[in-house]
Amino acid sequence: MKAYAMLLPCLLLAACQAANPYRAQSLPLPPAPAQAVQQLDLGAYPAPPRDYARYRNWSWHAGRQPAASAWASAELLQEALSQALDQRGLRPARHDTAADLEVGLELRQERRIRQVIDHYGGYHGHGYYADYPGYWDRMPVERAYQIEVLVLSITLFDARDGQAVWQGHAELPSAGSQAERADALRAACQRALQGYPPA
Repeated sequence: MKAYAMLLPCLLLAACQAANPYRAQSLPLPPAPAQAVQQLDLGAYPAPPRDYARYRNWSWHAGRQPAASAWASAELLQEALSQALDQRGLRPARHDTAADLEVGLELRQERRIRQVIDHYGGYHGHGYYADYPGYWDRMPVERAYQIEVLVLSITLFDARDGQAVWQGHAELPSAGSQAERADALRAACQRALQGYPPA
């Protein structure tokens, strides 16, 4: 039995030393079709890096200014966005010049689920023996509730080719006085444009 056990690995090693019956061969590639010379497949190449420094001024996308809602007036939306864009070096285009960027603004209401975990309990002091250390008895209580938030979406389009070049979002609370809403909207515009221009 031992002889067979030693013979099997030797046979396997000998089989590995035999000549390979397969030969490497390949056929030449077929010629390219005739229309391939005239057509350029832009999808086969990576897009060139976008130069964000050439964007200097902006106008509203498709000429549509943001509509007023029950939460904010159209003037407030335009003023908050214009201030945020102005801090990033983007000025409104004059009527006699073409804009480099087109800006789209959307304000919509969404519902969110928030979860809060509270720990309730108390301290239990020394027991019957004096050296008993005492402990905190804490029990986690998890609560989930639903809130409504406003989501501000800002999309920037290249005015020459119409492609979206950047998009940002920010959330803001749906409640508050008129002055608090205006402050929250300005802060949301700043947060939404925080990553512009991309590095």
